[in-house]
Amino acid sequence: MRRSAMVASLAVGAALLTGCSAPGEPEVTFFADGKTIRIEPTVHCDVFSGTCKQSQANPASLKARPGKPVQISVPAEIAETPWKVIVVYANSKGELQPAIEKRFPINKQYAYTASTPNPGDQILGIEVQQPAPAVEQGKLVVEDDGTPVLVMRAFWSLQIEAAA
Repeated sequence: MRRSAMVASLAVGAALLTGCSAPGEPEVTFFADGKTIRIEPTVHCDVFSGTCKQSQANPASLKARPGKPVQISVPAEIAETPWKVIVVYANSKGELQPAIEKRFPINKQYAYTASTPNPGDQILGIEVQQPAPAVEQGKLVVEDDGTPVLVMRAFWSLQIEAAA
């Protein structure tokens, strides 16, 4: 009887600790060529305190064939704010091309398919960025015209390895 009471007590304690722990940093999911990877932010900042956490993990990577897209899915914590995607790629000759940048307004999109203009192009890297309004001494920082100044709150970086 004691043993089962102790096991039940430990299970309740573990559940309480899990329920009380701080939520982790938001993860972005990338999918290419049948493989999925979820990554934490490379850098994630608290815009009010100005403190930032930098990931200690190795850079995330995923294999993708030339001309193939990479699907990106973001959680509500990101989609409910403005966010953007930057895609770095090379053409079929291996020449670096101008980055493709796509911006998403608040509450408009939870997923995006990153692709290149031509079938032989190779995606080399993708960065998802989450800007936020700048705050100084508890007040919103604005331009002369009243437009809020944006700072980078967080970003998630993915390197793409060419797959055969």
